[in-house]
Amino acid sequence: MSIAVRDARKILAWSFAGLIALTLAMPASAIYRCGSTFSDQPCGPDAEEITVRDNHIGGNFESNLPELAEPAPDTRAETGKSDQPEDACRFISSTDLRTHLARNQVVKGMTRDQVLKAFGRPPETYPVPRETWVYQTDYYGKLYELTYVYFRDGCVDKVEYRKP
Repeated sequence: MSIAVRDARKILAWSFAGLIALTLAMPASAIYRCGSTFSDQPCGPDAEEITVRDNHIGGNFESNLPELAEPAPDTRAETGKSDQPEDACRFISSTDLRTHLARNQVVKGMTRDQVLKAFGRPPETYPVPRETWVYQTDYYGKLYELTYVYFRDGCVDKVEYRKP
């Protein structure tokens, strides 16, 4: 490869890098709404300037996770049971939650609203001794299974699938 071709490639590469840097450094132009159309220039006295939020990709995966408290010392070994009830609610990531809802699945830690989105309104509910929702699932019009969803403090504590 000749020196002239190699130099030309370097110049081209640096020019391309400079063009990208200039493009990224340019301020975003204004956007105007003119009735039902949008423009980069005001289209009249009734033009409304639209502010577009910055949508750069990036960030930290831990930024939306809940704060974790220090675990309490385990007193069950000494007394046989815990002084405080175990928390039924747990963090479910938005991706996992969307997957469960798309599959019509209910898992421990879901809220009542999330169960309603997954299964719909329950045909049977029992408030005592603890809140329980019972669903019937028909298979091919004949066989069915009962699904018991147990709640504690507004969150799913346990899900049981039983044959009638």
